[in-house]
Amino acid sequence: MNERKLPTMYGLAESDPDQNLIKREGVSPEALEQIDRIMAEMGRMRRLEREIMRNSQSFMKLNETDMRALRMLISAKHAGTAVTPGQLARYLGISSASVTKMIDRLIEGEHVARRPHPTDRRSWCIEVTGPTHLMARQQVGRHHAQRFEVAREFTDAEREVIIRFLARTSDAMEDSMNGAQTALDDQGKEPEAGQS
Repeated sequence: MNERKLPTMYGLAESDPDQNLIKREGVSPEALEQIDRIMAEMGRMRRLEREIMRNSQSFMKLNETDMRALRMLISAKHAGTAVTPGQLARYLGISSASVTKMIDRLIEGEHVARRPHPTDRRSWCIEVTGPTHLMARQQVGRHHAQRFEVAREFTDAEREVIIRFLARTSDAMEDSMNGAQTALDDQGKEPEAGQS
């Protein structure tokens, strides 16, 4: 990897010059520079992931929810699991009516097919079609394969550090998101009697 300064909104100098959010006491300049590089590379990876997703959506003429549905259906197919419309709706966090419209649209585009459920005669399952499965593998799967190759280059110990970093980062972001939601919820509440 070439050493270069990546412009990023996540850099400490750009995002928090007055240290209102991130106190930097006791952190060496070298450590700060390294952390900035980590944040810049994470930002670059997110940007590339968004670009890959936009390109795939455009190529396949699908929206983000459609792509999430297809990824779920492809994973289920690999696992040998039947997926009902209700399961798909819950996974996507959308209503039954919305999932029905989406499935109808995907069937019309020949991306998915309705099939009788293999174990429940009263139910239907949704499956990704062969051509769409192949197209998704060509469009998105090759990027996953590249990630695998990069991960394979590291030692077991290095991968454990990467796993710990990613897991702790995700946990911290989740906590931050939940804290922000709690603060928003608290702002909307009426003060209880005796409080001001």
